[in-house]
Amino acid sequence: MGGLACRLPLARQGQAAGQPTQNPLLGQGRVAATQSTRLSPGYWPACLERSDTMADDVYRALARRLDEIPNGFPAAPDGSELRLLASLFQPEEAALAAQMRLTPETAAEIAARTGGEVPAVQALLKGMVRRGLIRAERGEGELKFALMPFVVGIYEMQLGRLDAELAQVFEDYFRYAFVGVLAVQPALHRVIPVEQAVPLGIEVLPFERASQYVDEAAAWGVVDCICRTQQRLLGHGCEAPLDVCLVLSTVANAYDHARGVRALTREGALDVLRRSEEAGLVHSTSNTKGGVWYICNCCTCCCAVMRGISQYGLAQSVAHSAFWTVADEALCSGCEACLERCRFGALRVEEGVARVDHERCLGCGQCSTVCPSEALHLERRPEAAVPDIPADMQAWLEQRAADRGIDLGAVQ
Repeated sequence: MGGLACRLPLARQGQAAGQPTQNPLLGQGRVAATQSTRLSPGYWPACLERSDTMADDVYRALARRLDEIPNGFPAAPDGSELRLLASLFQPEEAALAAQMRLTPETAAEIAARTGGEVPAVQALLKGMVRRGLIRAERGEGELKFALMPFVVGIYEMQLGRLDAELAQVFEDYFRYAFVGVLAVQPALHRVIPVEQAVPLGIEVLPFERASQYVDEAAAWGVVDCICRTQQRLLGHGCEAPLDVCLVLSTVANAYDHARGVRALTREGALDVLRRSEEAGLVHSTSNTKGGVWYICNCCTCCCAVMRGISQYGLAQSVAHSAFWTVADEALCSGCEACLERCRFGALRVEEGVARVDHERCLGCGQCSTVCPSEALHLERRPEAAVPDIPADMQAWLEQRAADRGIDLGAVQ
């Protein structure tokens, strides 16, 4: 099993509960957690001495553990992955998280496996859940806890903690290492087309409709786009709306009291899709047919996934839809309204007629929504050009682990 090379028994080192650990990786006295965070006292790998280099060791162990997840969390040459983790996790939390699995376990099971005391381990686990660092689910009469990927997972849960400093650390990590995550297949995200861009008579499968996922959900919520928020904190980005990231649940009223989430009705969720389409944003979601619990509405200047295309030329960083744009030369007036709308550089006007570069077209359908002569529409790609979408998250993890040549069982 990956992570720390030793077990993690509880060792009391005299830190008062609620007193943040000063972290040498952060510099300038920044602490790894908020002042309100109450830590169980002294959960620490007894096989390691407390020191600045030891703090570095636990963050390296956590980084390695996160990189064992098929999503990936590669090391950066400037060490920004360590600064990023140190901004989010207390050292004690990092030491524990480095031993966790994707499969949910009770606090008692985690404590038995890591050599800790159950009350202290449980307190640390609940503290990490509250800050979106790990996930929890209800078991038979007790909570179970599991590791999350960094993206999609930990990072998206940090909207409430995101400030200019953390935004810059993530930007450093994006430039130096995260772009490598975007080159692995299957892609993290896939595009869902604008439904009005598909003419009547052309088959659209249920998993190819954003509205289908909305209709199948029992609860709906919206959060601000963390990518657009991050870029604005750095003085970059665009003026596209923030409140357009949908979250979906099969549990009724799931978001009624959720922090940082504005609960919606079904019609309210459909309205988010309409507003996003009007703003020219691209619908995208997890690259699976089933188990979809969010719909992002993305731009290529801010979205950390789509920037793989716009800034690094990684066409495979987002899975295109099963459609591509077709132009009717008889109807096209050559007005060029579609050129600005297309975020992927897939359109050009030659001799007064729109031409489509199908190698660059992701099949989002946004260009057709602004065509005054209705000369653009989506058609299904040839079968050989339609991407193979994993059935569910387990299938996605297995395929991505195989592409990376890693053992999924090491972390699951």
